[in-house]
Parts: sequence; C-alpha cells; structure tokens
Amino acid sequence: MGIRKLKNSIGRKVKALRLAKGLSQEKLAEYVNMSREHISCIERGKNLASTETLYALAKYFEIDIKDFF
Repeated sequence: MGIRKLKNSIGRKVKALRLAKGLSQEKLAEYVNMSREHISCIERGKNLASTETLYALAKYFEIDIKDFF
C-alpha cells in the first residue's frame, strides 16, 4: 500500500468513527487536544497522523491502534 492510500484509509476510518459517535470535528479535536484543522486534514488524507495522534484517537474511540490499518 502506498502512502497516499494509507493516508486516505486512515482518514476514512477516523471520519467513520467520529460520525458513528455523532461528533463534529470540533468536538473530536477538543476531546483529543488538537485543532479541528488537524482532524480535517487527517480525515481528508492530506496529513498522515503521527503515532501520538493515532494513539490519542485510538484511546478516545476505545479501539486498538492497529485497527486504523
């Protein structure tokens, strides 16, 4: 899998998890202590989430970090 596909895949997963909880990007960003813009970039596949970011998101969504891959 190329980096572009990886970024898009992780972004789709983050967005699906967020929507399943009925959260706005603003609320999710607040809960995981990052900006809404950062969440937006991850969801759109523009940025690859760092390990720390994936850890924070996995912890919030109560999933294993490997579930993003």
